[in-house]
Amino acid sequence: MDSAQEQEFIEAATSKFGWDEQFTRAFDYAISTGHSDKRRPRSITVANRVLQLDMDREAVLATLLSDPGLRDLLPIEKIETEFGATVAGLTRGVNQLNTLKNGKQTRLDSPEQAEMLRRLLMAIISDARVMLIKLCYRVERLPLLKHDDYEQRRGIAQETLDIFAPLANRLGMGLLKWELEDLAFRALEPQAYKRIAKLLEEKRSEREVFIRGFGDQLRSLLDDQQIKASVQGRVKHIVSIWRKMQRKNLEFHELFDVRAARILVDSVADCYAVLGIVHTTWQHIPQEFDDYIANPKENGYQSLHTAVATEDGKIVEVQIRTHEMHENSELGVASHWRYKEGARLDRRMESSIAQMRDLLQGSEEEVSDAISEISTELSNDRAYVFTPTGQIVDIPMGGTPLDFAYSIHSEVGHRCRGAKVNGRIVNLTTVLETGDEVEILTTKESRPSRDWMNKNLGFIKSAGTRSKVRNWFNHQDFEQNLLDGKSVYDRMLSKFSLHNVDVKQLVMHFKRKDTEQFFADIGRGLITSAQMLGFLQTEPERDPFRKIKKEAKGPAPKDEVSIHGVGNLLTQFAQCCKPVPGDAIVGFITINSGISIHKRSCSNILSLPEDKQQRLIEVDWGQQAGTVYPVEVSVTAYQRTGLMQDISTILANLKVNLLNINSNTNRDEQIVHTRMTIEIHSVDELVAIIDKLSQVPNVQEVRRIA
Repeated sequence: MDSAQEQEFIEAATSKFGWDEQFTRAFDYAISTGHSDKRRPRSITVANRVLQLDMDREAVLATLLSDPGLRDLLPIEKIETEFGATVAGLTRGVNQLNTLKNGKQTRLDSPEQAEMLRRLLMAIISDARVMLIKLCYRVERLPLLKHDDYEQRRGIAQETLDIFAPLANRLGMGLLKWELEDLAFRALEPQAYKRIAKLLEEKRSEREVFIRGFGDQLRSLLDDQQIKASVQGRVKHIVSIWRKMQRKNLEFHELFDVRAARILVDSVADCYAVLGIVHTTWQHIPQEFDDYIANPKENGYQSLHTAVATEDGKIVEVQIRTHEMHENSELGVASHWRYKEGARLDRRMESSIAQMRDLLQGSEEEVSDAISEISTELSNDRAYVFTPTGQIVDIPMGGTPLDFAYSIHSEVGHRCRGAKVNGRIVNLTTVLETGDEVEILTTKESRPSRDWMNKNLGFIKSAGTRSKVRNWFNHQDFEQNLLDGKSVYDRMLSKFSLHNVDVKQLVMHFKRKDTEQFFADIGRGLITSAQMLGFLQTEPERDPFRKIKKEAKGPAPKDEVSIHGVGNLLTQFAQCCKPVPGDAIVGFITINSGISIHKRSCSNILSLPEDKQQRLIEVDWGQQAGTVYPVEVSVTAYQRTGLMQDISTILANLKVNLLNINSNTNRDEQIVHTRMTIEIHSVDELVAIIDKLSQVPNVQEVRRIA
């Protein structure tokens, strides 16, 4: 970096903002890095370009502080202390974008893949200015490609065409867009670039002089007719010419829009009046005339397009439109980039891009307001993550490594046994975030876990992923499903202290022909523990219960339980079985203490003598609001350091109130038996708690104590 560039920056920054202590420190940091990598632009070089874009003070300071040589030397915390939270946030965002994989490591196999990466880059920034600074870095990076090897050079150039040039276009940064495209095209297709440049036979400055002369002549003609108009010359760029030659399979001499002018007027009538003047002054080329005002394009684009030949034989493309049409073309749904890039964009993204364009055009106060309103949640229902080879995969927001694995291929999901996120092994319930790199660890054998389908455990977010897991179990052999189903059934009975359950009633309820089919369908995942538990909690009273067929009078009382036929009476919950909402319950009329509420499966109720069975009364749960109930849970686990802390963390995360806990350790077997009393609102909540505790490392069994 030479002193002339440094002096240029100092003068420009001083003129725009004034030179103060913060600029002095940031400038000193930027020049102190000793940055010697010829492939990476210095931040002062980039800051000069940022100043040319008329960006604000914070953006310029952040550009200086995002020099690659400072990334490991200047912590973000120190930047925040010295320059404030805004500058620190911008610097963090630029560093994040600058460290993304690029070039030969990023695969862009289709327009959809490129669109995903564009979304990724937009979604991970916290401020629109971050992307603008990144674009300036990329413009300064491209001339340095000569120092890279062939593969890296082509990879970065292609990425620029696929990703960064379209982003510049979306942000309304036309000058950056064309510079990015020309520099990238020159690196990718040096021979084609040179050939087109030679065919133009003029230097760019000479072409611009011609367009200015054409515009001056046109303005004079319009003034004579008292038509108020703005005439803008537009020189076609080399990469645009090459694309049109490729798209339309034309030779250079067949193109009619190498030179172009755009005329903006106040009304549609003026559009056609201008068209008449252009066609009567110069010879027009009929096959190049398009009336997109009378016949707008599908995306809403409106304009008159024509091409004329000047006296010296040069062809000029002319576009005529109203100011409103031009504004809609630049900022509306029918933006020019869409039909050129051939990719779809949803309304959330369009709104965010429009905000970012406005940011560059408003007053200083409006810019400040716009910055505070721009959201980074550009695609708040999807997360975009990398494969190790650089491919982008989109998964539902809140998705896990399993969702990612099944998005790659069902077989990858079936064989998944672990995952690495950003190089570190993580739990399969880890929520992935946009920008993560995910590697799936697999085994040779396909063997999904039944726990994956348990919503309480959080292994899977996507319904599609859950369906693929279920289908795998559906196709396993009958005998294995039968054994697995019996195992799941037995564990459910043990977990929730269910006794004397008549499996035949379950078979009838789920409409299976026999118990074998019933257990096999449990094994396939067609019948879940939650479904069985739901039935058992509402199962009609079985012997020895006496059904009391009396009509309840009036609506159910807003009490803990509703006693059929007799209204409210004094009730208490039995300590032997401790029922909670959702349990199937029955009332027992005591001598002096009102009605005692028991679970229907309570051993004391099941063993009642025949004479006392007459004192049973039918009850059900009333309309409680926020009532909590104590319940005892037993946890059996192998001893390890941090076991109790993990259990406490699970309960805290689930917002469960722990009333009492008691642990005993069998030192010979290194087994810990823990008994605790917790407060819950319903059986459904208890199911989720037991499921979560069962996943704690070293835990062997979790069950409710009845």
